[in-house]
Amino acid sequence: MKLSFLGGAGEVTGSCTLVETRDARFLVDCGMFQGGHEAWTKNQAALDFDLRRLDFVLLTHAHIDHSGLLPRLYALGYRGPIHVTATTAELLEIMLADSAHLQEKEAEWRSRHRDERRHRPMAPLYNMNQARACLAQLRTVAYDTEFRPHPTLSCRFHDAGHILGSAIIDAQVRTDAGTRRLVFSGDLGQAGNGLLPPPRHIDGADLLLVESTYGNRLHRTPAETQAELLAAISGTLASGNVIIPAFAVGRTQAVLYALARLARSRRLPPLRVFIDSPMAEKATLITRRHPELLAPQVRELDRWMRGNPAELELRYTHEVEESMALNQIRSGAIIISASGMCDAGRIKHHLRWNLPRSSCAVLITGFQAEGTLGRRLVDGARNVRIFNDDIPVRARLHTIGGLSAHADRDGLLDWLRGFAHAPGRTFVVHGERETAASFRDAIKRQLGWTRVEAPQQGEVYTVA
Repeated sequence: MKLSFLGGAGEVTGSCTLVETRDARFLVDCGMFQGGHEAWTKNQAALDFDLRRLDFVLLTHAHIDHSGLLPRLYALGYRGPIHVTATTAELLEIMLADSAHLQEKEAEWRSRHRDERRHRPMAPLYNMNQARACLAQLRTVAYDTEFRPHPTLSCRFHDAGHILGSAIIDAQVRTDAGTRRLVFSGDLGQAGNGLLPPPRHIDGADLLLVESTYGNRLHRTPAETQAELLAAISGTLASGNVIIPAFAVGRTQAVLYALARLARSRRLPPLRVFIDSPMAEKATLITRRHPELLAPQVRELDRWMRGNPAELELRYTHEVEESMALNQIRSGAIIISASGMCDAGRIKHHLRWNLPRSSCAVLITGFQAEGTLGRRLVDGARNVRIFNDDIPVRARLHTIGGLSAHADRDGLLDWLRGFAHAPGRTFVVHGERETAASFRDAIKRQLGWTRVEAPQQGEVYTVA
């Protein structure tokens, strides 16, 4: 068996692993690279292998760093099945359309600013029609239900507790050496501190790929997170606004319910919350349509929100004009907007207007990849460039790590302790180079596992 780490190895974005056995050839995830100027080039060069020999795709969840090149796969000629959970399919309908819109805009901008003597007009990675067409390739499967994407392979999706529909892939593969069990963690959620139930424990594997996004750090406890959130907001709303960059799927909803928890306990006065992202609105509505997938305490919070709209006044902004009007609000508003890494979308406008104001606060609630505007803010930049303007950073910046949809180091280790014995080989993926190496060492030191590696992008491993 051969594993090719095409992305999400030594970095957090672009998750994509090519698995080749004697009889089958398939991808686990097909994610977009994000952050920095090189992302465009890396996405253009991705998927450079013979797609005619690809049998199927397994997708762990809908986040763009795991799914965002599926329409690119279609554009390059792949017409085979893409196996997903039903809720992932719902989310992909909105996420891939939004991504295609951004790709078209990006290509248009790059074409406008190209050196006409040296470069031809840029084509987008994919267009809206290709994004819609690839949705027809989706094949939905319920959690914990066996399915056979290939005669030599059987699979189950287990709840990963990361976002709605997120899955751990548990596969039994026929190889020359017999049947082997392959487990792909995907992104694992926090146990007991999120929207969803904790990740499903797996008892064993011959080969394991485990994420390591926060493999070198610990999140704050739920109580500490609530206190941190309370302190950041309570001292701001009287004279300024609270701006929250958040991923449209998962993080926006986690922030919303965290605010509801504070409002219900009366630790904050009635709140005025704007969700300024069409995709986040759709994702929030999907979330609220699926209470059966939520953690019990979140279902209870949602019932409270529906019954007490004056305690948390939730408004969605649809049109561009409504979004622009938010910039005239000087105080008392909590604005949740995408993108979560501050590199695109409406959040850039809100940062443009509120970062220079010392009376405002910016709450960073998710991972910020290298090269992104969000990462520069977290790293303490005193000035940032937004829309070709130099913007001073005077607003207070708060990093609220406890709202992450990812397990931290100890959460990941606890999940690994569910294995009855060490896998034959373990590959640490979906983490920046130093983070993945640190978590690899923690697994060896704390669990006593010996065959643990942290591959880099482009590396190929032959697994006996």
